[in-house]
Amino acid sequence: MTTKLAFSKDIIKLNSVEQTTIEIAEKLRNDVIHVLKRRGAVVGISGGIDSSVTLALAVQALGSDKVIGIMMPENDSSPDSKMLALELASRFNVKTIEENLTDALAGFRCYSRRDEAVKSVVSDFNPGKDKFKIEIKQNISNMKLPPIFYVTVYFANGAVESKMLPIRAYLQIVAASNFKQRSRMSMLYYYAEANHYAVIGTPNKHEVQQGFFVKYGDGGADVMPIGHLYKTQVYELARYLGVPEEIIKRTPTTDTYPAEQTQEDFFFQLPFETLDLMWYAWENKYPIQEVASVMGYSPNVVADIFANFKRKSKTTEYLRMQPIGYV
Repeated sequence: MTTKLAFSKDIIKLNSVEQTTIEIAEKLRNDVIHVLKRRGAVVGISGGIDSSVTLALAVQALGSDKVIGIMMPENDSSPDSKMLALELASRFNVKTIEENLTDALAGFRCYSRRDEAVKSVVSDFNPGKDKFKIEIKQNISNMKLPPIFYVTVYFANGAVESKMLPIRAYLQIVAASNFKQRSRMSMLYYYAEANHYAVIGTPNKHEVQQGFFVKYGDGGADVMPIGHLYKTQVYELARYLGVPEEIIKRTPTTDTYPAEQTQEDFFFQLPFETLDLMWYAWENKYPIQEVASVMGYSPNVVADIFANFKRKSKTTEYLRMQPIGYV
């Protein structure tokens, strides 16, 4: 019988970053070449930590000449995303292709449908001048409650207005915004099929298991080599693989809405260093009292965080399901 390790803040640190890298690269090489029978890989790169580590692993597995980095900016993208993506590609000697998705998204009415919903809540919102984001304002003390989303508008004159989103407006904003991820995946598959390559997905463990992805968008790929890694483990690999420091230091953002927004604000509600440890504790059924003692929280707060995880896992289960078939 295996003895369960005592819970500690070091419990999810990788025993050997080098060995982990070797194992992932070997499996990725086998999956692409022998299982999928493809000649190489395409990776969507945005200057974020997850896509950067994924590209570096693909290079380790297949060689830089068999990997293409696809940059897919659109109207709301940060200029930093392209700059950092190019720096990443240069570091790993990978060919890049840029496809601007603004016109395609406008054709889907992504922007107008989304802005219509925002304006239904904040009537003075001017899509041509003002910026906005949606966020969860609940903190660690009330994570047991279902999330309440707000739209925050940053007016061109410097004023800021934040209002709670009615469910109808929230769903319309998210549904319209999801055109972005689905359009990106369509573009990745175009280049994958044109080159007989595989699409390498970039979601990490939290995004997969908590449902922070778009079904048939960034959740659609042939291989997900970092889907089992906690965010702090992704950072461990980033440093070992030589991902540019500017990318490692960059705050993870959704890069989805006109105003800058962190992943913590929009979905996770906890800093990644805390999130990783708490998820590990919940997933591995550590006693609440033991976790509270190590993390410096009250048992009630730990229980609320665990309840939050359970709810997210359950309510996003449909995102991870395969299509339901009938005999």
